[in-house]
Amino acid sequence: MLYFAKWKIGLILAICLAGLFFSVPNALRGQADGLPSWWQPVTLGLDLQGGSYLLLEVETDAVVREQLEALVESARAELREARIRYVGLGVEAGAAVVTIPDAGQRTEAARLLRGLDSGGTDLTEGAEGRFSLTFQEQALIERRTQAVEQSIEIVRRRVDETGTREPTIQRQGDSRIIVELPGVDDPQRIKALIGRTAKLNFHLLDERVSPEDLAAGQMPPGTTVLPAAENNTDGPPRYAVRKRVEVSGDRLVDAQPNFQDNQPVVSFRFDTAGGQRFGRVTQGAVGQNLAIVLDGAVISAPVIREPILGGSGIISGSFSVQETQDLALLLRAGALPAPLTVLEERTVGPGLGADSIEAGALASLLGLLLVIVFMLATYGLFGAMAVVALVLNLFLLLGALSLLGATLTLPGIAGIVLTMGMAVDANVLIFERMREEARNGRTLMNCIETGFRQAFKAIVDANVTTLVAAALLFYFGSGPVKGFAVTLSIGVLASMFTAVMVTRLMVVVWLRRSRAKALPI
Repeated sequence: MLYFAKWKIGLILAICLAGLFFSVPNALRGQADGLPSWWQPVTLGLDLQGGSYLLLEVETDAVVREQLEALVESARAELREARIRYVGLGVEAGAAVVTIPDAGQRTEAARLLRGLDSGGTDLTEGAEGRFSLTFQEQALIERRTQAVEQSIEIVRRRVDETGTREPTIQRQGDSRIIVELPGVDDPQRIKALIGRTAKLNFHLLDERVSPEDLAAGQMPPGTTVLPAAENNTDGPPRYAVRKRVEVSGDRLVDAQPNFQDNQPVVSFRFDTAGGQRFGRVTQGAVGQNLAIVLDGAVISAPVIREPILGGSGIISGSFSVQETQDLALLLRAGALPAPLTVLEERTVGPGLGADSIEAGALASLLGLLLVIVFMLATYGLFGAMAVVALVLNLFLLLGALSLLGATLTLPGIAGIVLTMGMAVDANVLIFERMREEARNGRTLMNCIETGFRQAFKAIVDANVTTLVAAALLFYFGSGPVKGFAVTLSIGVLASMFTAVMVTRLMVVVWLRRSRAKALPI
C-alpha cells in the first residue's frame, strides 16, 4: 500500500496538472474569445450571466386540423378520379366529412375513403350518405406527441444556428417547451425566429379566378385566397392559390442568403426527389405563376418562363440583408409542425448573475476556510496534506467542468460547496483509523498502511451511494437539478482520487524523507 511505482506517480501528477491546465481559462474569462474552442472557461447558466427565458406552447390542435385538411384534399382527388358525385366535403367538429347523394356509389366511396390513411382513422357512415373520417384516440396522442418532439428539435436547430452557447431546451408537460438562452443580447430576434412556423410550400395560382371573383371571395373548390407577405410589395395584396402543394418545403436541403442584381435574396436547393418534382411541375406549367408561400402568405409569384431542372432556385422580394439571413436560417432548420405560443417570457439581467456569483464565491471561500481551519487544528501536518488535496480537488472539478463544456448554475455552485465539505470526509476516515491503530500500539508504518487499507472500503461505500443518488437526480431531474447532479458527481470522483491517491502519495513522500517514528496527529 505504501509503495508507488514510477508510472503511477507520473499518472497522478499528470492528472493534477491536467486539472490545473483546464481550469486556467476560468481566470481569463475576459479574454476567453481569443482562446481555442477546446480550452474555454465554464459556461455560466442563465441565472448567472443573464439571458432570456421562454415558455412556449405547441398548438397541437393545428396539426390535427392540418392533417384533416390533407385528408379532405386527398378525398377530393380520389372521388373526382372515380367520378363519384359528392357534396359538403370539408372539416367539421374534428372530422373530415363528405356526403355522397347517390346510394349506388356509397360502397365505392367508402372503400376509397378507407384507403386514404394507412392506419389510425375510423370511417363512419351516417344518414343520407354522410361519411365522417376521424382519427383514433391513440393516433391523436401519437400525432400530438410527435408534433411536440419535432418542435423541440427544430427549436434546438434554430437556436444553435444563432450561435447561442449552451441553451437549455426541454419539454414541460404534454405540449409545452422551456427555452433558456444564457447571454442572449437580442431576445426579441431570437423569439421571432423561434416562434415563426417557417412552413414553405410551392403552389400554382388559379388562373381561372378573375380579379372580380377574387375581390368577391368567390373561389372554385380546391382554391383558396392567401394574402401577400409584407416583403411582397410588387404584386397584388391577395392571390387565388390552388390548395394542392406542388412541392413541399420539407424537400429543401439548403438555403443561403445571397445577392442578385445587388438585391438581397435567398437561394435554396432541393434534395433529389424534390428537385425532380420541382422540374416536372415547372415543365408542365410554363407560362403560369408559381406561388412561393411562407406561413400562409405569398412571398412572390413569379411567372415560370422555362422549366427549372437544376433542383435549385431563388426567393426574391423586398428583403433586407438581416431578413434574408433569418429566412435562410429558418428554412435550413426546417418548419415547425405547429404554431408556437409564448406563454411566459422573462429577461434575467446580468446584475442578478453577478450578485449570485459573488454570493456563491463568498460561500465557497468561507466553507473552504472553515474546512482548512478544522483540518489543521485537528490533524496538524496530515491535515495540511488534506488541505492541499482539497485545493487540488477544486482545480480538478473546475477543469473537468471546463473540459466537458458544462454549464454552471446556482445549483451547480451549491454542488461545489457541498463537495468541499465531502472532499475531506475520506481523509477524516483515514486519519481516524490511523489514530485508532496508534492507540493500539502499532508502529507508524503499520498505522499508515492499515489506515489507508481499512478505510478504503468505507470510502468507496460512502461515495458510491452518493454517486447513485446523483445519477438518479440526473436521470429524473431537469435543468438546474441536472447541473447539481453533474457537479456533485464530478466532485465525488475528484475527492476519491485526491484522498486515496494524492494524500497517500504525500504521506509516503513525507514518511520516506522524515523517517519519523510517531504519528503526527
